[in-house]
Amino acid sequence: MLDWSEPRRVSDAKPNLIAAPAPSSEAAGLGSIDRSGGRISVDDKRMINCRADVNQLLPLKYKWAWEKYLAACNNHWMPTEVSMQADIALWKSRDGLTEDERRMVKRNLGFFAASESLVANNIVLAIYRHLTNPECRQYLLRQAFEEAVHTHTFQYIVESLGLDEGELFNMYREVPSITDKAAWALKHTQGIENPEFTTGTPEADQAFLRDLVAFYVIFEGMWFYTGFAQILSLGRRNKMVGIAEQYQYILRDESIHLNFGIDVINQIKAENPHLWTTAFQDEIRAMLREGAELEAAYGRDTMPNGFLGLNAASCEQYMHFIANRRCGQLGLQPVFPEAENPFPWMSEAMDLKKEKNFFETRVIDYQSGGALAWD
Repeated sequence: MLDWSEPRRVSDAKPNLIAAPAPSSEAAGLGSIDRSGGRISVDDKRMINCRADVNQLLPLKYKWAWEKYLAACNNHWMPTEVSMQADIALWKSRDGLTEDERRMVKRNLGFFAASESLVANNIVLAIYRHLTNPECRQYLLRQAFEEAVHTHTFQYIVESLGLDEGELFNMYREVPSITDKAAWALKHTQGIENPEFTTGTPEADQAFLRDLVAFYVIFEGMWFYTGFAQILSLGRRNKMVGIAEQYQYILRDESIHLNFGIDVINQIKAENPHLWTTAFQDEIRAMLREGAELEAAYGRDTMPNGFLGLNAASCEQYMHFIANRRCGQLGLQPVFPEAENPFPWMSEAMDLKKEKNFFETRVIDYQSGGALAWD
């Protein structure tokens, strides 16, 4: 079984060839073809500031990136494979869920409905342009597709339950605790998606690292995990089991996203140690602390009274535990006093196998070929 819980260890060895910063068009893969250029060797490849005119996978340098791409492909799933009948019945039942549980579910869906799109925009409009390694770009293409599947998931859930689409898909603008998180993350994308922005200077490269931390480590690696805990806690009590199953699949995807992002950050650090100054490390730690504080406010908003097995205080403790864990994965000192994990069962959710009893789930695999239009 693959282990999604820990990122790989990055070698501190410096590459034999230090590539000069590439012009923006060349780094993005939009430059002219260098007809006189020699063949690429492994030592020519770097995470940032290299020519990326084509997705030249071979020779592979970062095998960990390719392995994550393959693992992601093996995790393929679609939301419509999961039956929502039990969830629909429970949601329509007068006594199926408490008002606090309903509030949490709707706020949770509202946060995720927009968040997956924000992550996808960051990949397509920002990260892909500046991450010049082909193996990593291959994974980014797969991740972008997964973000589309996740957005599809929330559409499927909202439609199945008959929820107010306008309310759910506009919470990112209308619910302050959700807006605050989206706005915090967007400021990082806005800087590096500017067509005039290029990496190649310490300041620009650090800006790129900030974006990677904001989206991979905080957005996907901290904020999403509270949302997973909320829904999966219901699933553990046999409530909203269809949504919980879909969240398990998303959690499995996000675990790879997180570890890919941490590996990318650590590899860039290894190749560009001058970027990882003490002042910059303090800045990253401050980002993690601020991210945890924003999430604590979201927890208080979504669960003002709490419900069986979950409340805002336990989610805040979970964020402190997760923030310290992310610090350790980035080689940073913790930002909070040591905290125990209040949800140890969350690790079990990542081990979900995509195997269902024929009579317990909706089987559509046999329809896939017939659903295609062959012109």
